[in-house]
Amino acid sequence: MAQLTDVAPGVLRLSPLPLDLVNMYLLDDVLVDAGGGLGTKRILAALRGHRVSALALTHAHFDHHGGSHAVCEALGIPLWCGEEERPAVEAGDGSLLYPDPSRCIARVARRLGGPPHPVARVLREGDTVGSFTVLATPGHTPGHLAFWRQRDRVLVLGDILFHRNPVTLRHRLMFPYRFLVYDYEQNAAAARRLAALEPAVVCFGHGEPLRDPDLLHAFLRPA
Repeated sequence: MAQLTDVAPGVLRLSPLPLDLVNMYLLDDVLVDAGGGLGTKRILAALRGHRVSALALTHAHFDHHGGSHAVCEALGIPLWCGEEERPAVEAGDGSLLYPDPSRCIARVARRLGGPPHPVARVLREGDTVGSFTVLATPGHTPGHLAFWRQRDRVLVLGDILFHRNPVTLRHRLMFPYRFLVYDYEQNAAAARRLAALEPAVVCFGHGEPLRDPDLLHAFLRPA
C-alpha cells in the first residue's frame, strides 16, 4: 500500500509505484499531481484521514494528470493548473503538450491521458498554494509550474529535472529525455532559475528528494 512520508513541515510525499518512480505531494492541504491513473485507489487510500482542498498540477503529462478526474471526483475537490496546460486537461489530450503530435510519445499520451476534467482555477506566477508560491517554469511543457516556499527553501519542481532515470532506474540527477520536453532550452533555463534559489530540499516528480544544493549546482554547471 502506498504511504505518505514526511519531507518537510506541511509537506508529505506519496509514491504509489516502487522506487519512487512517480511522486505526488500534499502541500498543506493541496495535493500536487495525481499520478497516471492506475494507482488511483492506492492514492485515495493513502489520503484517507487527511484534509485535501484542491488538486494542483505541475503539468499535464499523463503520468501526473492521468488520475486527476478520478481523484477530484472521489474527493469532491477542484482542479488547478497553468494556463497553457488547460486545453490538454479539459480535452483529456496530453498530445497537445508535445512539440510534434505525430511522434510516438504524443500518440501514447493521447491514449493514456486521463478523462477530461474542468479547470476551476488557473495558476500563475506569484499565486499561493497553501504556504507555497507558484513559479511559472515553462519548458518541459508549455505551462509547467513549480512550487516554492521561501521560509525553509523547499522546492517542488515537477519534471524540470528527474532524480531517477525512468528507463534504467538508476538513481541520479538528469534532464528529462528530449522527446519528453516541449522546449529543451527553456526547460534548462527553468532549472538554472530554480537552482539559483538555493533550495534546501528539492522534490521531484520522479526520484527521491534531494537535500544538497551543491549537487544541484554541480549537475547544472556543464549545462
